[in-house]
Amino acid sequence: MTQQMTIHYCAEADREDLYPLLFLADPSEAQIERYAKTGHCYYGQVGNRMIGVYVLMETEKEILELKNIAVAFQFRQQGYGKALLMDAIEKAKEHGAKMLEVCTGNSSIDQLVFYQKCGFRMKAIERDYFTKHYEEPIYENGIQCIDQVRLSLEL
Repeated sequence: MTQQMTIHYCAEADREDLYPLLFLADPSEAQIERYAKTGHCYYGQVGNRMIGVYVLMETEKEILELKNIAVAFQFRQQGYGKALLMDAIEKAKEHGAKMLEVCTGNSSIDQLVFYQKCGFRMKAIERDYFTKHYEEPIYENGIQCIDQVRLSLEL
């Protein structure tokens, strides 16, 4: 990390301020509104600038899901994403979770590598998830995002 990042909890009243960052990882406003309202939202700050975000949401007893994690373009490849993910893992433990899950698309090659380097393992694939739950097609790395890949980390 070039500059020190601090991570803060985002109060419910201020969560719309996170939307520009949340849209970097999820193009669906409806999906973001759903989990931003009910999840635990945190943001990373460098100086007085919000540069990253993540949202944790309880999905089952002792299981939290990392619903969104994103870093502003100009701050990527500097360790901020990993710092946010490590903080999310610690927060999940503090919430009493025994497992942290994250879902991404079949076309999200960089994210699949990132999560596995951080200890996550593939758990399941939900076929056709993105074609059923997103109005517009999503393309990454020249591949249509169709299937959802679920990864998990035992805490």
